[in-house]
Amino acid sequence: MNARWSARGLALAGAVALAVPLSAAPAAAEAPAPVPASAAAAAAPLTNLDHLDFLLDEPRPSSEVPGHTTYRLAEDPTLLAPWTYADARDGGTFERIGGGPLDPATGDWGQGAYNADDTTRAAVVYLRHWQQTGDGDSRQKAYELLRTVAYHQTTEGPDAGNVVLWMQPDGDLNLSAEPVELPDPSDSGPSYWLARTVWALGEGYAAFADEDPAFAAFLKERLALSRGAIERDVLSKYGEYVEADGEKVPAWLIVDGADATAEAVLGLAAAVRAGDDSSTTAARQLAEGVAAMASGSSREWPYGAVLPWAQSPAMWHAWGSQMPAALAVAADVLDDPPLAEPAIADATGFTTTLLTAGGPDNGWFPSPTDRVQIAYGADSRVQSLIALADTTGSSAFAELAGMQAAWFFGANHASAQMYDPATGVTFDGLQPDGTVNRNSGAESTMHGLLTALALDAHPTIAARATALTAVADRVGLSYVEAEDATSTDGTVSTPESWTGESSWSGDALTLRPRQSAAWDIGAANSRRWVEPVVFTEPGATSMSRWRGSGVLKITGPEQGISPTAGALLPYALRASVPERRTEVTVTAQRGDLVLDGLIVRPWVSRLVLEGEGSRSELVHSSAPSAQRTTVSGGGTVRVFDARGVLLRASAFDDDTTVLLPAGGFAIAER
Repeated sequence: MNARWSARGLALAGAVALAVPLSAAPAAAEAPAPVPASAAAAAAPLTNLDHLDFLLDEPRPSSEVPGHTTYRLAEDPTLLAPWTYADARDGGTFERIGGGPLDPATGDWGQGAYNADDTTRAAVVYLRHWQQTGDGDSRQKAYELLRTVAYHQTTEGPDAGNVVLWMQPDGDLNLSAEPVELPDPSDSGPSYWLARTVWALGEGYAAFADEDPAFAAFLKERLALSRGAIERDVLSKYGEYVEADGEKVPAWLIVDGADATAEAVLGLAAAVRAGDDSSTTAARQLAEGVAAMASGSSREWPYGAVLPWAQSPAMWHAWGSQMPAALAVAADVLDDPPLAEPAIADATGFTTTLLTAGGPDNGWFPSPTDRVQIAYGADSRVQSLIALADTTGSSAFAELAGMQAAWFFGANHASAQMYDPATGVTFDGLQPDGTVNRNSGAESTMHGLLTALALDAHPTIAARATALTAVADRVGLSYVEAEDATSTDGTVSTPESWTGESSWSGDALTLRPRQSAAWDIGAANSRRWVEPVVFTEPGATSMSRWRGSGVLKITGPEQGISPTAGALLPYALRASVPERRTEVTVTAQRGDLVLDGLIVRPWVSRLVLEGEGSRSELVHSSAPSAQRTTVSGGGTVRVFDARGVLLRASAFDDDTTVLLPAGGFAIAER
């Protein structure tokens, strides 16, 4: 479990295609994607529940706890839950452990052995496996896990509907964990675990509605209980907007998080699809809040991404980033195509940028500061792309999903297999230096399995993902530290890394009026956008002249609901940098210019993934006009516009030139 904002994963297999108005222009006929040589191997199920089964244990609450009960607790007092962590031991084995320090005398952990975040997601894994395969054991485990999910709920008092996060090995609930997590006590307000509870209960109700009506009725009742807490504490502000660092943001997101809110939308949408009309209004209102977090443009950070946290316009993180998935599903279930529009922009503008820049980094805050990559983040991207493919019917998102899912099978910067279908183990993380964290806790395990389940439901995507096992080439967004200036008369200082809403990538460079700096950004094959990342206090102003790119005037935005005064934000320069120019220079003219660094983004970015007999090449344009580029390797190349509409497809040998529309992309496969 990620302590700070932990979130989730999704793939709604078999969603009904929705006629989203992607473009008024006629699209070329969708040609079938090529099936790689490894298609036969990919046809074998990828989902292996063995390691998740190993993590499960059976807590038994020692006594009746006021406000906490579950379905048939008197008849069956034993619950089911996954241990939070599994540390690697010699011989490929694992030891199950809890969170926080262990008290040997009591057997309690500072946090607990199990938590609602992981129990809810485990329930979703077994529900989906049962629904896809008919497996009776998965059905039973989903049933038992949902009973535990309900036990975490507080059923009475002013916090009714909220959720206690932690449970000890003996089944006792720990309302206040050590170290402290907010809210504290954990059921004293809206939370990520409340959102995930709604996700699990909604999918549980949908799965059991016909199978076990009595249990489904219980789940629907408990879904209404937690939905009521959201209506009371969150949706009471529906339609209200506030400001964060000068940006207008919705006030009705769960814990101000589009990521948390998206998980609740997934559960509510599943319930609505299964006939629960009472969840329709909440699903629509929450989805509208998520959609309102779309930000940026094809040339300005964050390039069309749906941002996760209303309190910071300077933050995006991969883990829990299923906002596009929730919007795509809600657009389908609620028959509201405009809800899918921000999801499409996120996929075509931001996800392509992320893929070519290095993959599902933990955090761009706003520069690519935290480049650790985990299954939670990779799965969130896969789920969003597959949900869009299901909802829109566009092959663009299916092909991008195959390239993103390949991260699990070796197409990452370490060439490391992060999920093993033979064991069901998903490793806990991939460090920027290529080191693999070989622990395999509940969160990583479940998100690896959620991707595996999505791929099993989409065999063509699975064939691509498992065939692409290495990164052959990557040219994309890069970052130059301000303190790495080749020449400057400015002052370098070291601020505290975390600002409360963003993160310095390293040292700061302050240029006072008439001071200057220059940086080497190297030559390139295409023009490049440069976005200085600048810290400005509210109301403070600066003006600086950038050689060949014009004057940059900045006024620090008002703080609003952001945690701290001052904002660390990228600012787009007016003109791009030519291919051959290797130096960027600036002179401060008025006010202090406080720089964290420079985001450098090519007009044409590229990612090439390969495996035995297979190859996929993505080329993406951030240019304001059509651009010619070359793709290689032979096979079939498909060109898509900035909305994912297929413009043309053709077979080619060796190399071929393609014309990328403004903001569009192409994928060549063999």
